[in-house]
Amino acid sequence: MTARVSIAAVLLLLLGGLFYLSPTLNISEWLVALCVSYLAAALAVRVLGRVLPPGHAFDPQWVSTIGVDLVAFSTLQFLQAGGINYAPLFALPVLMGAVLGSALLGLGTAAGVTLILLTDAWVQSLHTPMESAARFLQAGLTGTGYFALAFMVNQLAARLAREELAAREGQQAARVQAQVNELVIESLTDGVLVVDAQSMVRAANPAARALLGVDPSAGRVTFDLSAQPAWQPLVHLARWTFDQRSPMRGEAAFDEAGANPRRIYVRTRLTASQGDESLCVIFMEDLREMEARLRTEKLAAMGRMSAAVAHEFRNPLAAIAQANALLEEDLTDPGQQQLAALVRKNAQRLAQIVDEILDVSRVHHDGLNGSQLDLDSHVSSTCTDWGMQTRSSAKVQLALAAPGARVPFESDHLRRVLVNLLDNALRYAGDKPDSIHVSTGVVEG
Repeated sequence: MTARVSIAAVLLLLLGGLFYLSPTLNISEWLVALCVSYLAAALAVRVLGRVLPPGHAFDPQWVSTIGVDLVAFSTLQFLQAGGINYAPLFALPVLMGAVLGSALLGLGTAAGVTLILLTDAWVQSLHTPMESAARFLQAGLTGTGYFALAFMVNQLAARLAREELAAREGQQAARVQAQVNELVIESLTDGVLVVDAQSMVRAANPAARALLGVDPSAGRVTFDLSAQPAWQPLVHLARWTFDQRSPMRGEAAFDEAGANPRRIYVRTRLTASQGDESLCVIFMEDLREMEARLRTEKLAAMGRMSAAVAHEFRNPLAAIAQANALLEEDLTDPGQQQLAALVRKNAQRLAQIVDEILDVSRVHHDGLNGSQLDLDSHVSSTCTDWGMQTRSSAKVQLALAAPGARVPFESDHLRRVLVNLLDNALRYAGDKPDSIHVSTGVVEG
């Protein structure tokens, strides 16, 4: 649109200058007025018009641009104002239609320009019949050139539009990927530092700032890694990575005021070189957390092994208990019956231990199943049953002070907990009555 304003201004200056400086050229005032009107129309479209994206086949705005251009240029061409050939000006509407419009609009504009040039040649041939062939040939060649120009320019414009769209989609994908990477890095439990060759930290996630003791509210503010003496191991490792141009790994210790030094496991990697600059990415992991994870994994492995061993114990225990029951039926000697009862009791105890191990290792998908137990009544019944089985009722003193209190607990699990506690208490309690005290209560908060 700026080109239209420029061409309109040049035409106004040219014809206006010829009108005032060369009266012999017979340039009328209304031609100057036509140039003024064309300049005003071009300015109006430039200021008030909306920019159309490429590919629009037709829009009312084309009438105020291409239509006005064709009318103005064809009028100047027909009149041959100042003896000037205005045919090259028709390239402007052809280019505008081919670039901003579709191929059909560009070729249609070229066809309209060709018809205008042929009409001008026919009108001129009426006055000078001797030059009619040359005029028609020139008009035909010019129109053919405009057709070729419209086609090639439209193809180039379409290709540029596709490449621009692909570039925008690539930029959008890159922004989304960068946001995803930033979110992932921010949520990592391992510290991540990006350091340049001058030991300046370009980026650091919250975990890295926490390990270094930097204020997390500092955000993206860069800082000098060599500013703190405690960070010197990281500085040396980063510089060694830059010098060797290869990944490094090792341990570092950060001194903390009033606490033991924090041991950090460090890994470094170099980024791809961008020009003359490459960055060092430092991954930091607290060794205490690593050791805690290892302990957790070992405990989990031990739990799985214990569950497997306990599962293998069930069949031998069942066979022992069954064989002991068969033997006990035929025993008449009191001493042998006492030994058989001892075997039965310990086999039952081992079976209970196996069940407890398997129950602990079993995943409870349904949680507590919403069960609510009356605390006092369940504790009372469990203690009573335990006292009768162990003949230790006189040693147990109950103090139930939680009437109506209900707890989210599985009945069997709570019973096993109480029985284990009572067994341990019985082992160390004296022979006096009420030596084992069991109480319940409700604590606020």
